[in-house]
Amino acid sequence: MSAATTPRPQTETPLLEFDGLRIDLPVKGEHRTVVHRVDLAIPAGSAVGLVGESGSGKSLTARSVLRLLPPGARVGGDVRYDGKSVPAMDPAALRTLRSRETAMVFQDPRAHINPLRTIGDFLTEALVTARGERRKAAEDKAAALLREVGIADAARRLRQRPAELSGGLLQRVMIAAALLGGPRLLLADEPTTALDVTTQAEVMSLIDEARTQRGLAMLFITHDLALAAAVCDRIAVMYAGSVTEQLPAARLHDDARHPYTRALLASRPDPGDGARPLRAIGGNPLTAYEAGPGCAFAPRCSATGAGCESERPRLEPLGDGFAACHYPHHPAAVAPGTDRSTRHA
Repeated sequence: MSAATTPRPQTETPLLEFDGLRIDLPVKGEHRTVVHRVDLAIPAGSAVGLVGESGSGKSLTARSVLRLLPPGARVGGDVRYDGKSVPAMDPAALRTLRSRETAMVFQDPRAHINPLRTIGDFLTEALVTARGERRKAAEDKAAALLREVGIADAARRLRQRPAELSGGLLQRVMIAAALLGGPRLLLADEPTTALDVTTQAEVMSLIDEARTQRGLAMLFITHDLALAAAVCDRIAVMYAGSVTEQLPAARLHDDARHPYTRALLASRPDPGDGARPLRAIGGNPLTAYEAGPGCAFAPRCSATGAGCESERPRLEPLGDGFAACHYPHHPAAVAPGTDRSTRHA
């Protein structure tokens, strides 16, 4: 199947679309592929969770939407926002995309908020410089949003600096900053990773509520399949730089067919099934530049067969989802943990 005809889950014109996205980064004088292929569509108002191990390319995929890639990056394929190619945008269009249309909530707020400036400066800078709003009006908007995301005594918080706030409060500030510009698309890059469990739940509840009330589309990057299924409409799973499966979040446990997705589900503890042993995924995860010409998951898969080690599978329609697997109906793919000796001839 050619790149032009690779299927993507699309029920309406997408607000955000990745079309054969490929990213190469310079490493020691040569370019290495860190994202092989991403085909993904996010309609307006919907939420898609992008799940995978560290090094699978999730964050780079999200950053490509705002062209926040490292210097020297080479981008293939396309990323389209509202039908317009992001790599082809001129500086003015890119500024509009970043300041008005799309917002990003980063994993570590302390790494993305200037420690020498006040919270008020951080929140109001874009409104004052990019939109020409008066400082007082911008501060009033910022204070209102701080209260909306659960930060009391907003006027005092605006005068404080990042070091005076806890990690949970700073992440709420990041959410407020993302919402201030009135975006249509929210990029959430593991926004709860650095927080304790209780604060994680509060922050995700805030993000989900704000997204729903404003009708925002969202690309949610996470390691947590259960969390993604709880807050997203669809799930996309990445492995070694490629999307391996996409399906509705409600069908994740019952209809997942890629061996990697099934292995991830089997490796999670289930409080309701204490007798079921956890199944670790054998072997070592690969980064995209380590992947060979075949299926990157083949060395760890219990359902490999002819073509798996020589031909990289493309996303193909499967039920109400998509899977990049040569043998998605093999019993070992449906029931992870089957002995690796069960193979196709």
